[in-house]
Amino acid sequence: MKGLYCKSAVSDAEPKFVIQETTLPDALINHQVRVQVKACGLSPLDLKLLSDVGDQRDLIPVGREVAGVILQVGPKVTSFHPEDEVVGILPLDAPCSGLCDIIDIDEHYLVQKPEKLSSVCVAAALRDGLCAYTALHTHARMAAGQTVLVMDGASPFGLMCVQLAGYHGAKVLTTSHSPDTHAFLEQLRPSVGVQEPLVARVIPVYTGSDMLPLVLEETGGLGVDIVVDSGVRLQEENDRETDEDKLLPHKHDIISALGVGGHWVTSHQDLQLDPPDCRLLHLKSASISFLNPEVWTASSAQQGRYLHILKDIVEKMSAGVLRPQPQEALPLYEATVAMETVQRRMKQKAVIQL
Repeated sequence: MKGLYCKSAVSDAEPKFVIQETTLPDALINHQVRVQVKACGLSPLDLKLLSDVGDQRDLIPVGREVAGVILQVGPKVTSFHPEDEVVGILPLDAPCSGLCDIIDIDEHYLVQKPEKLSSVCVAAALRDGLCAYTALHTHARMAAGQTVLVMDGASPFGLMCVQLAGYHGAKVLTTSHSPDTHAFLEQLRPSVGVQEPLVARVIPVYTGSDMLPLVLEETGGLGVDIVVDSGVRLQEENDRETDEDKLLPHKHDIISALGVGGHWVTSHQDLQLDPPDCRLLHLKSASISFLNPEVWTASSAQQGRYLHILKDIVEKMSAGVLRPQPQEALPLYEATVAMETVQRRMKQKAVIQL
């Protein structure tokens, strides 16, 4: 049985991904279940995070968002039975790759997959759904009637945030990075309920539009309650920035767009705030949270809440409330090249069908 792994020992160079043979133990222990994988999502590998938590393995398993069918259950498993369809995210210290035909995983990382939800769809979007829930519910405590600003709403993560915020009655503002994504966001409608636009205003940052005055215009000068970013610029524009970097919001613009008591959820790991930025946050009594979705599987302190979130995500996807953009499934023999592309671009996703 083969799986995809990352050679972490390669320093000062791009990570190298290789196919390796792997074996499973003869018997399952306690709460483990044996799953035949039907689809596996590929997300960028955070090697720095793995190093910080002490994962120093030479071969790091790749592919953690899995959907499949249970073949066998351990002696203490109570939640599942053979032939149940399940979906889940492998923990950081998982010994096997999600791209193996058959894997062993603890039952407490899995939830039932609705019958009409495809394995490819849920494996491709589960992580983005988890990030959206973590940002809007766990960190920002989103409530109906609030105004939410989502950066790059057409990205896989941004789209989940837009739909989740709209479903819970928030007023949604977002930015677009191209004419195509702008048109997509303008035409976005919920699949259930009143067919009104999900986004109150789409700000085309690719045209050079200044985001801050448009946000303040839309909110009557009060600012937004929640900002969710997918990256941020710490410095003013310079010649070394890529075109994608220039589309990211500046940290001071985000803070200025926050209203009194507002909350900024950032995915920027190395965010640095200057004293004027902190002063402005203090004046607004605003706060910042760092979005790290790995904390759910890295710590078992809130395992029940984590499983509740996963279950709600797949149920909303099955009902059409959360509709990820269609993702083309790739065959297993393209997994290495696909993962190299995902790792290089950092924001791209891929899904492998087994």
